[in-house]
Amino acid sequence: MNARLHLLNDWQHGFPLLPQPFDAVGRQLGCGAREVLQHYRALQAEGSLSRIGGVFAAGAGGAALLCAYAVEPVRLDGVAAVVSAHPGVNHNYEREHRFNLWFVMTGVDAQAVERAVDALDADTGLRALRLPMQRAYRIDLGFDLLQAPRPRRMALAPSPLSPAAPVADADRALAALAGEGLPLVEQPYAAWAAGLGRDTGAVLDTLQGWLARGTLRRFGVVVRHHELGISHNAMCVFDVADEQVDAAGALLAQQPGVTLCYRRRRAQAWPYNLYAMVHGRERAQVLAQLACAAAAAGLHDAPRAVLFSRRRFMQRGARYFGSPKELQHA
Repeated sequence: MNARLHLLNDWQHGFPLLPQPFDAVGRQLGCGAREVLQHYRALQAEGSLSRIGGVFAAGAGGAALLCAYAVEPVRLDGVAAVVSAHPGVNHNYEREHRFNLWFVMTGVDAQAVERAVDALDADTGLRALRLPMQRAYRIDLGFDLLQAPRPRRMALAPSPLSPAAPVADADRALAALAGEGLPLVEQPYAAWAAGLGRDTGAVLDTLQGWLARGTLRRFGVVVRHHELGISHNAMCVFDVADEQVDAAGALLAQQPGVTLCYRRRRAQAWPYNLYAMVHGRERAQVLAQLACAAAAAGLHDAPRAVLFSRRRFMQRGARYFGSPKELQHA
């Protein structure tokens, strides 16, 4: 079990971009590639490993929009099923609030995302809160599975209007594969290259270039934290004066326990513009971390709401670039 935890914990960032990456991983644990692959396959079958792949930066390709519905409890399961069935939705959670169903819609561009949410509004008879991101202070979800969740520090983004270097049209099929995750075989990049009609070295060079330019925020293990005992999470939202929100967000992003932190546009009936996610093994732990983080960021008196997750209806990697199979044969 300890070896498996290390395989999940230690490779969330910096997974080897080498022709035989599982050999390199195995050397760190004193075992061979076959044993590493057996462990990863078992972890994926158990549900604790989502994938080994890329997490793209905002603006690298496509668009995403956080949305929420206020659903009558008697309708919640039905509406959640409609939302989860949409191919553009990659997260769908029930949270403790009047706005109780929260989801992220993704698509090839902002217009496609808006049309998709319009379609869900029509299907459900509801009107979604639409909360576009304006600035990221920390988006690098990773967990220290051997101790307690703790943040990796991220510098303040230089500008809310500075997007990541985008994926070139010729590389969209590779980006779709990176979002879906590596095949669990000894030479996974060669398998990608064969399907794309490219050289393995070119595939690895492209991935390394994306990391260097910030197109990929990270390439590595993506865990399913619920299955690993980190089953409590809360989204804390604050109403902060516009002239103060960047300074507060930069401080909040650095606090222990904060896994995500960003600024979003306000909406009618939703005055909040600063968001922080905190994950933990116990509700009391999450609340304590939120209290400490808010105090350190000077948010003692800021109006706020704390929305704990109740149910995870669905969670998967975002498909900004479409289906890998469709793009390979386009």
